[in-house]
Amino acid sequence: MRKLILAISMLAFAGSAAFADPIQDRQALMKERGKIAGQLSKVVKGEAPYDAAAVLTALQALQANAEKFHANVDTFFPAGSDTGDTTAAPKIWEDMAGFKEVEGKYLANVKAAAAAAPADVDALKAQFNTIGGDCGTCHQTYRIKKG
Repeated sequence: MRKLILAISMLAFAGSAAFADPIQDRQALMKERGKIAGQLSKVVKGEAPYDAAAVLTALQALQANAEKFHANVDTFFPAGSDTGDTTAAPKIWEDMAGFKEVEGKYLANVKAAAAAAPADVDALKAQFNTIGGDCGTCHQTYRIKKG
């Protein structure tokens, strides 16, 4: 629980920072997203106990992360930020409308999961599978695979 509170605090702090480098900024946001999803994944896999309050807090943090991404897509992915230390695929800039559509679906599903406040691990699994599917869709289409 302490780690979850720290993660949310860090997210809030990151949200107040000015955008300096679009590649670093989007990578930081994605790393934060991965940490939150990782916490939820442990619960789904049975590696961590189901705690309704902690799950809801994590989903709310995931929603805040998704909302920040949604509000700043153009800032995170300006022209020219497709080169350098990035795994963002050129397809993002070739199909920005499609990228935004996939991202918007992810945001909608995260909002729905947070609003539903899953009552048990089975409900969380269903919602987490939907959210994970959104992540996979985006990564398959708009991300360059490492190594």
